[in-house]
Amino acid sequence: MEMAKLSENSVFTALDSYEKGVKIKREIFEWSEKLRVLQEEVADLAVELIARYQPVATDLRFIRSCMEISYGFSRFGRYSYDIADVLETMGSISDCDKSAVLEMANRVREMILLSVAAFQSRDKNAAAQLYEMDDIVDALYRKYLQKVINPSQKDDQTEETSNPRCYVSALLILRYLERISDHACYVGDSVHYIVTSTSSPRR
Repeated sequence: MEMAKLSENSVFTALDSYEKGVKIKREIFEWSEKLRVLQEEVADLAVELIARYQPVATDLRFIRSCMEISYGFSRFGRYSYDIADVLETMGSISDCDKSAVLEMANRVREMILLSVAAFQSRDKNAAAQLYEMDDIVDALYRKYLQKVINPSQKDDQTEETSNPRCYVSALLILRYLERISDHACYVGDSVHYIVTSTSSPRR
């Protein structure tokens, strides 16, 4: 749960920095590294528990799933750093249209909160809801990608497509958000597995 809270904070801070144009790459890097270390601690504890106690059934499913969930939270942190790195690399994007990224960001925020809540409450039904939300995120990503590949005459006249920094930065961040969305689904899968001993309903 320490990882859950830190990963939430990392993603939300990275998205706020994008919206407000504030560069905080160093701080997010430190959080990302802390998440990586915590993931290794979870893995070490899981291996120790398996080696010493040889758990079976529900206990083994829980331990295995905690390893997978900790990896998901660690990836949240890594993609947060990637978002911060885009802002550092691209320079000022204050003149860019940020609506596409912010729309997807709102969806992904909801997915992160839902995945963490699902783990806390052992909500086996969250996985199906997360996959429904993931479909929306995927559609938003494809929509923007098509806009960049095949701009309409109206798009040609906008700052978004006339300034390479705008659409390159947006496309990269949308891709990172899409990956965060996937990992939120994987957390939901793990919770579903803990409770039911079966894989995700999507599968």
